[in-house]
Amino acid sequence: MKEAINPGSVPIRVLIGDDSAFMRTAIRRLLEADPDIKVIGTAEDGRAAVERCAELDPDVVTLDIEMPRMTGLQALQRIMQELPRPVIMVSSLTSQGAEATLEALSLGAFDCIPKPMSHASLDIVRIQEDLIGKVKAAFANRRRYAEIVSAPVVPQVITQIPHAATPLPGQATAPVVALGCSTGGPAALQQILPALPANLPASMLIVQHMPVGFTAPFARRLNSLCQVRVEEASADQLLEPGLVLIAPAGQHATVYRKVPGKYAVRLSQDRQGMLHMPSVDVMMLSVAEACGQSAIGVILTGMGADGSLGMKALHSCGAWTIGQDERSCVVYGMPRACAEMRVLNRTAPLGSIASEIIKALPRASSRQAESANAAVKA
Repeated sequence: MKEAINPGSVPIRVLIGDDSAFMRTAIRRLLEADPDIKVIGTAEDGRAAVERCAELDPDVVTLDIEMPRMTGLQALQRIMQELPRPVIMVSSLTSQGAEATLEALSLGAFDCIPKPMSHASLDIVRIQEDLIGKVKAAFANRRRYAEIVSAPVVPQVITQIPHAATPLPGQATAPVVALGCSTGGPAALQQILPALPANLPASMLIVQHMPVGFTAPFARRLNSLCQVRVEEASADQLLEPGLVLIAPAGQHATVYRKVPGKYAVRLSQDRQGMLHMPSVDVMMLSVAEACGQSAIGVILTGMGADGSLGMKALHSCGAWTIGQDERSCVVYGMPRACAEMRVLNRTAPLGSIASEIIKALPRASSRQAESANAAVKA
């Protein structure tokens, strides 16, 4: 058993909601293997979860999505309305489970954990580190999270690009925006991307940490909300103005120059020793190499420091870098790492990220044109 991080401190109090007695016991054992966590109760259905949440006042709640009497989504909605606190959804890795999880994230769930498809002990233990990490992150960020959930951001939709942001004559290709996010990212992207105009004179590649099978339905959901086109990236797909690509979960996505004036996406299942796949660092490092100073880097809410090396590379080569500010982040981890490395040109609240991207486009377009002219002269 691990030593307590803060000896003598009050443990994190967790309520588990799951209709499977086996899973309730398994999740309890996984969590209580850490001395900083105490399971204070369980619930066998959604209605019981809401009732026990009111009775026990847990710090963090885990909810299965498929439960009798009241589903996990219905219970989540009640908790967010009446008893706001971080809720982690435990979701099956199916297309239906992915859609429900995305709906949960839009309703205010803190994060999600993929539910093992079997009751084999090895399969269940594989989620332990992720589960404990997310419970601790939820507890550590609970006050900021409650403020964000109670006062959602309503960004201003940009319907027209300023004249100065349009591509310059002779420009080889549109600038590339490289964006990375993790915990809190799905909700943040649902604020940022719908604010962008259909005639966006840039392409965008996004790495959002998600379980395998979740990124395609997430891209479809975003596409239904946006003026820009949003798709899950495919191998060798060209980056085009007004196109936003979501890197597929379980693969690294990198950018390369396919032909003069055209960038494309390369996908790989080689983990390259990275914790996350896709990795924000791997993606951004490739954008820095392929696009240089004409790129724009954006780092949003998320646990850990994935993206700090990529943002450093972008900043070092002259690209413009933007970070989400601490107050509007569900988890101020990834942006904090970049801020501490001093590789951010701008720090902005969530509601201003879309406009900051638009403001950066004239500079990126100008640098792109300069690079294209230099290549022609060479």
